[in-house]
Amino acid sequence: MATALHTRPNMTEAEQEARQQLAACYRVFDMLGWSEMIYNHITLKIPGEDGAFLINPFGLHFSEVKASNLVKIDIDGNKLDDSPYPVNRAGFVQHALFHRHLPDAHCIMHTHTTAGMAVSSVEGGLRPTNFYACNFHGQIAYHDFEGVTVRDEEGARLLEHLGDKRVMLLKNHGILVMGRTLPEAFIKHWSLQRACEIQVATASMGTPLVVPDEVVTVHQRDLHMAQVPGGPGAADFAAMVRLVDRTDRSWRD
Repeated sequence: MATALHTRPNMTEAEQEARQQLAACYRVFDMLGWSEMIYNHITLKIPGEDGAFLINPFGLHFSEVKASNLVKIDIDGNKLDDSPYPVNRAGFVQHALFHRHLPDAHCIMHTHTTAGMAVSSVEGGLRPTNFYACNFHGQIAYHDFEGVTVRDEEGARLLEHLGDKRVMLLKNHGILVMGRTLPEAFIKHWSLQRACEIQVATASMGTPLVVPDEVVTVHQRDLHMAQVPGGPGAADFAAMVRLVDRTDRSWRD
């Protein structure tokens, strides 16, 4: 078992805070139904430690992740702590690639939600047919499915297809989002997931109404006016953590 967080005197305050925030995020994802057995990943850079980031221990369900059992690794996949848990190569290869090459990718989230995989598996991907989808119109990158992401050589194509965007639908695969902060990445994932859910529901009802480009432009221009102060996603994520805490605070250990 991993050593309890409060018994690690040499751990920096920045790492302690990162562990707490990331562990909370895993529990929030589980509460929202975004777990996928023991798979999928959320990674978070540790401020002040170049190339170091935290990832979930391979073999544990999202509901079992705690601040103390997150695994600290570098961008070459080497463990930087005494964790007894392995790291899933399929998660490490993709996340380390973006952490290495994108300084603003502080937090990276990848999931296989039903709605996310469904929309990534249809021609045209996400279309501007609902409120949340309009948030992302023109801002989503796409990458063709090449099999499980365990080969380093796929990295060049992932970076090329991502370009200057920080949201990607991996075709036939799922959701990938990045943020300058964990709450920012969270609200991107939540909004994209909602967009995909609504698109799937709409498809069962008939021909969807496509929002005109000029309306999408106004919508995206004005979105910031509906944000709570504190930075993108900060209030949203804090609210979700409070909900998790009502039933289980073990993630803090």
